[in-house]
Amino acid sequence: MKPTSIKQKLLSAINSVSDNPRQYCHNPAVDFTRNRKISVESLISGLIGMEAKTLANELVDLFNGEINFPTPSAFIQQRNKLKPEAFAEVFNTFNSNVQNYSDNELVTLAVDGSEIRIPDNPNDSLTRLPGASNAGPYNSLHLNALYDLNKHIYIAADIQNGAHKNEHASLQQMVDKSPIPKALVIADRGYESYNNMAHIQEKGWFFLIRIKDGKKNGIKMGFDLPTEREYDIPINLKLVRKQSKEIKELCKDRNCYRFIPHTSPFDYLPMKSRKHDPEVFYELTFRIVRFELSEDSYETILTNLDATEYPPELLKKLYASRWGIETSFRNLKYTLGLLKFHSKKAVCIRQEIYAKLIMYNFVEMITSHVAITKKQRKYTYKVNFSTAAHICRLFYLGKASPPYLESVIASSLIPIRPDRHSNRFAQLASQYTFLYRVA
Repeated sequence: MKPTSIKQKLLSAINSVSDNPRQYCHNPAVDFTRNRKISVESLISGLIGMEAKTLANELVDLFNGEINFPTPSAFIQQRNKLKPEAFAEVFNTFNSNVQNYSDNELVTLAVDGSEIRIPDNPNDSLTRLPGASNAGPYNSLHLNALYDLNKHIYIAADIQNGAHKNEHASLQQMVDKSPIPKALVIADRGYESYNNMAHIQEKGWFFLIRIKDGKKNGIKMGFDLPTEREYDIPINLKLVRKQSKEIKELCKDRNCYRFIPHTSPFDYLPMKSRKHDPEVFYELTFRIVRFELSEDSYETILTNLDATEYPPELLKKLYASRWGIETSFRNLKYTLGLLKFHSKKAVCIRQEIYAKLIMYNFVEMITSHVAITKKQRKYTYKVNFSTAAHICRLFYLGKASPPYLESVIASSLIPIRPDRHSNRFAQLASQYTFLYRVA
């Protein structure tokens, strides 16, 4: 698909929302009923195209330096009328307009969450967290996402309040609502849960979930497993909530039966049952696979992928590909400027998170269709995302044309060094300030 077609589909998604503003307004009877310089369309498209400049300078760019461009105050008043759901709808519509998944295609997805610190607000209990022992309280939102590892785009997103985040519930919601017919979900240790596995199984999808490798505090501790360092064990597990003498006897076979207490969330078994009610079982079929990562380093995963088609060595490569979503979060925050907000309100910051997700997908969709000339080089090369994001934003704003756009992207390459390893960099969070911004 050509860049002009991708841009047109994004503008079409924006227009579909701006044509029906009432369902996305806080006060439909009043909001956006008068003609203003900042319409719903210009508000949504403007936020999607924003960088990390001051709001005044962003408005200068948005209105191409007009003498009577709207003030930051006017822009803020307009955006306060619009719900974040408007941007979520643009995000979903744009994805559906551009992406088509066939029934036979196995889409490889990674799931993960990322904390986004927002301006300090002690009165907002929904986003307020206590902080570590050596740091004070702070406010945050939590971004949960499903990321297509082959097409390098976000296919679903869910934003939660930091004080009430639940990555398990978010994953289940994104899986249940997804229109993709067939997919593999790759997840890290924080997602080991029978309920997560059941939701993915009920969807007709596949899962590959890394679990705690130790003998305590995890799913693994409940099974009788080989003493060898590496193994691949098929499990057919029947889950049950009712507890009786017969169930207790069955649960002695730890690899076949498991009692799920009422305190543990599981959506496919009744929460309560009477004494004379028959036992209800839910069956999960999967493999427990343990493989070596490096000398004296092992990982254990759960998967319902076929053992013949997906041996342990292939599972190891599939799990390693999950790092793509970590890289995407870094580009989203630091290259696209997600951490530089133009508001202090959590509801407005939700708008900007969706806006950055939309711009990220826009950049990746255009970049993926640019032909990269292969040469005899030591390394394989890929597009420099930072340069691609800058030129794609100019193209989105109508300040660059497709021939120039594609030539810039194709000439801005960086080498892929697969054997290079470095420690994960975690930037220490500080108090949020609007005093120092990019000009």
